[in-house]
Amino acid sequence: MLPLLLLPAAVALAPAAFAGGGTRRWGWGRGEGRREEAQAAKDAAAAAFYELDTAQRDLRITIETITAVDSSPAARKAVADFEEFGRRIDEVSAAYIATVDSHDLDRDDLESSAASRAHGELTRAKDELVRVKGDLERFGESLASLLTRAENQLAQVAPAVERARQGLRAASEALDAARATGLRADDLAARLAALGPELTKLNEGAGRHGVQGTVQRAEDVRREAEAIRDEAGRLPQRAADLDKRLVSLRTRAQALTTRAETVGPVLSELRRRYSAACWQDLQRVPDEARQAVAAAEAKLADARTARDEQRWADATALLATVRALLGTTDEGITAAGDRLRRLDEVALDHGKEVERTRFALRDAQRLAMDGRSTPDPRHARPLDDAVARLERAVDGLEGRHPDWWHFLTETEAVRDTAARVVQEIREERGRGENR
Repeated sequence: MLPLLLLPAAVALAPAAFAGGGTRRWGWGRGEGRREEAQAAKDAAAAAFYELDTAQRDLRITIETITAVDSSPAARKAVADFEEFGRRIDEVSAAYIATVDSHDLDRDDLESSAASRAHGELTRAKDELVRVKGDLERFGESLASLLTRAENQLAQVAPAVERARQGLRAASEALDAARATGLRADDLAARLAALGPELTKLNEGAGRHGVQGTVQRAEDVRREAEAIRDEAGRLPQRAADLDKRLVSLRTRAQALTTRAETVGPVLSELRRRYSAACWQDLQRVPDEARQAVAAAEAKLADARTARDEQRWADATALLATVRALLGTTDEGITAAGDRLRRLDEVALDHGKEVERTRFALRDAQRLAMDGRSTPDPRHARPLDDAVARLERAVDGLEGRHPDWWHFLTETEAVRDTAARVVQEIREERGRGENR
């Protein structure tokens, strides 16, 4: 037999059959057609493989979006279902790759049967890829509500973080403005610096710290930054107010020092004109006043130092202590003068005090009887006791040196009882009207 290349072209391209069981060759047109069909199936399978991979990556973003926000059972099920799809995708992808690797469509001696077999297997691989992609897409559509809710929550992140950043900038600017007036504001600077790590976490994003955690952190940073800004803005006025209070309290301390000197003569007058029971409790007022004023002046000096060192909280606390000391001293000094005045008034005419007290009792008794034939024992008993108490106080004035102060405290106690009964009656009637 002559080599094929030496035969005429027409003969070489024509179909041939050889006797004696020889191999039957395909015609060129028919063999190349099968190859092209197989190649087309391979291209279609490659396209399906790429589309499935793209769909899987897109859906992974959806799952990550949901899980960044949602930890509900529905979200956890979505993750589990996606993982199951991942296993299915790995299986069909591995089958596709194995099919591609098992067929070399570029071989020169590719037989028609091999091309047909490749076409069928590649088509089945493509169909399986398309089927899984369809299932994956339907699964993705079922996540629409979860995705919408997650996206709505994610949409809160950027505005919240931006508000926090704006708050930090405003706080920093306010701090700079306060320092420009000569105020150090070290405590505010330390609080602002403490927000640095929180800002770093905000910059790391919700993907690392979660949506809710990020939004809450942003809100906390904004709130603290605004507080720092406001305090820094008030700092110059706060310093000015402290200066005014220092001057005012120093002036008040000086005035009380002068007033304390009047207590001695008042006590001498009380001792001369009234029994010991009327003034014994005031004996220590002069010494206590001097001690309190001295303590207040020492605290004022400490407050001045704290203010100069810009320890605002310490200065404010010290001034509050000074105010309390001076207030107590003022009450003691005033009490001595008031005692003498009230004792003089009642000693001159105690009838006014008695009549005033009886009027309060009669007013309470009228209210207790209003709309009733007999008073309620809960009201009548304390009023009857108060009447008896007043009578005893009046009887106690007999004698050469009556205890006028005891008389005054007793009449005041009787009026308090009357006022309490009146209040109880009105409250009870108010509750009855509201039913």
